[in-house]
Amino acid sequence: MTPSPVVHLRGAVALSSGFPLLSGVDLDLEAASLNVITGANGAGKTSLLRLLAGLLALSSGEAEVCGVDLTNGDLRQLRRRVGWLGHEGSFYADLTVRENLRFCALALGRPTDEIDAVLARVGLSSRVDTITKKLSAGQRRRLGLAWLLLRRAELWLLDEPYASLDDQGRTFFDALLADVINAGATVVLSAHDPLRATTLRPRTIGLVGGRVREVAP
Repeated sequence: MTPSPVVHLRGAVALSSGFPLLSGVDLDLEAASLNVITGANGAGKTSLLRLLAGLLALSSGEAEVCGVDLTNGDLRQLRRRVGWLGHEGSFYADLTVRENLRFCALALGRPTDEIDAVLARVGLSSRVDTITKKLSAGQRRRLGLAWLLLRRAELWLLDEPYASLDDQGRTFFDALLADVINAGATVVLSAHDPLRATTLRPRTIGLVGGRVREVAP
């Protein structure tokens, strides 16, 4: 029996003040896969990620993510299973790195005994007691990744995660994505262009004008 896709969209439309952010997306994404959404600014990349995260309402069409119907399903259940990482994290600036992860874990009923381990995995062991507002932009991005690891998200949604990364940062990020995909998670990330310098083998999905125009293995 063929497993159900993690993401199933048919004619998915999302509007903002009557303007189509997504104008009829057809897409299926399988479990334990890496998927790169490419396209120019305004193509709908971030809108698609926000739809999959349950943060953008479906105006028409069909959409099911992690088995949850985006029209009639429990979006709170979906948000517990999906990890979203945008350009800015949603952590408390005046809490330390460890305090932020502990607060987030307790709020979602996640265990707190793995905090030090996930901080070590993302290279923040020396920053556990640093006030979050004193972190660099790159360190805040790593804190966001630590939270996705801690909550064991089934679907990772990452908005431009490779932006401004140097070669060392790309190597770290590739290794992290390989680990979570091997553990069964599905990763969807946005990028202006197909990934070039990566050891991974992503599926590339091109968006133009809020529609899928190209899918390449």
